[in-house]
Amino acid sequence: MNTLDLVPVGSEAEVVAVHGQGTSLRRRLLDMGITPKTRVNLVRTAPLGDPIELQVRGYSLTIRKSDAKLVEVA
Repeated sequence: MNTLDLVPVGSEAEVVAVHGQGTSLRRRLLDMGITPKTRVNLVRTAPLGDPIELQVRGYSLTIRKSDAKLVEVA
């Protein structure tokens, strides 16, 4: 399974699924626009690698790598 935390900087990926059923973190990711079939671009990472900045639906979003592991991408 390919997850969002493994996408290289400057690459684009399509969200396949958001895992973590029944958790508030999954609901928060979905509310921020990370939904299936959404295209996301990994813009950059912080100097120590965490957090990561994404371009989602025309806005910038910063999330932790641990949160990005719940997002399956293609």
